[in-house]
Amino acid sequence: MAVTRNDLDRQADSIEAVFHRHKLPGHVLGGVVTPRFIQYKIHADPGAKVSKFLGVSEELALALGSSKVRVVRDGAFIHVEVPRTTSDPVRLWPLSESLPELPAFTAILGIEESGKPLLLRLPSPDVVHVMVAGTTGSGKTALARTILASLAMRNTPDALKIVLIDPKGRGFAGISRMPHVKAAVLGEADDTIALLKSLVREMERRDRARESRPLVVIAIDELADLLQTGGKEAEQAITRLAQRGREAGLHLLACTQKPSASLIGTAVKANFPVRLVGAVASRDEARYAAGMADSGAEQLQGKGDFLLVVRGEAIRFQAAWLDEQAQATALARPDSAKLALVGSNRKGVG
Repeated sequence: MAVTRNDLDRQADSIEAVFHRHKLPGHVLGGVVTPRFIQYKIHADPGAKVSKFLGVSEELALALGSSKVRVVRDGAFIHVEVPRTTSDPVRLWPLSESLPELPAFTAILGIEESGKPLLLRLPSPDVVHVMVAGTTGSGKTALARTILASLAMRNTPDALKIVLIDPKGRGFAGISRMPHVKAAVLGEADDTIALLKSLVREMERRDRARESRPLVVIAIDELADLLQTGGKEAEQAITRLAQRGREAGLHLLACTQKPSASLIGTAVKANFPVRLVGAVASRDEARYAAGMADSGAEQLQGKGDFLLVVRGEAIRFQAAWLDEQAQATALARPDSAKLALVGSNRKGVG
């Protein structure tokens, strides 16, 4: 269902009415319609306490007839983000086709809040390793599959190798036949530890030879489970890869439900500068997952509603869905990589 100007005006009036009842000095400047939510830009008067605006999210949700409303500060403004009653899916294939030219090893994440495609270039010093966090139903494993498939669609198997580690044997099963997949362990902890140790040896060999290509992406589903079942051996191998993998062209893409220090070692967690955070159960879990306070991740809607968190800033986006055509393309061997410069009509990290 299309969002009309009357819909926007009515919601803006309701938002300002809640502010007035709570004596909050702010007014709506405008709104942006995204595939999953409407974002209202709020101007708060000088001296207004941001914490009071953040504290009325439940009242806003009640006034707007919504299950959740996310309220966050963004620079000098406050954003009120209201879920749409019907959402538009973001399919990977059409989105990829709208971006004919990308730098090598650039993943497609989805559509960010202004409506532009959101990209992530793995070799960038600001990226290196990526952690995907969120509860069951947030879409974290689906996002990881989208990232891997988008990389496979744009880079040849000679330039890009993918290693899949899937303790439960379900998350990556559908993409394990991609020609880029160098190795896949869909189950046993002993096999996973042996694979991780071989990757550490490959990293050390590349260091000695000063090699960094082909690029290797090591995708791990349910990182916390792996660290619990694999014990110290798994943690030591992953820590070494996280600390030294970049120079050798090895990059980690790890999914987890709860990235807390008690479940994931501090040394591992510290080496993931980029977080892709989906819906979580509480404000505390949001802080653990995003690595920052007041990210609002506990107010996300699930099913691909994510935050990209990097350098202390958060960008909300709707993850692209790996549709049948994109998966078929990823499973086929591409004739050549399509590489060029990023245009101005898309947003990226790295």
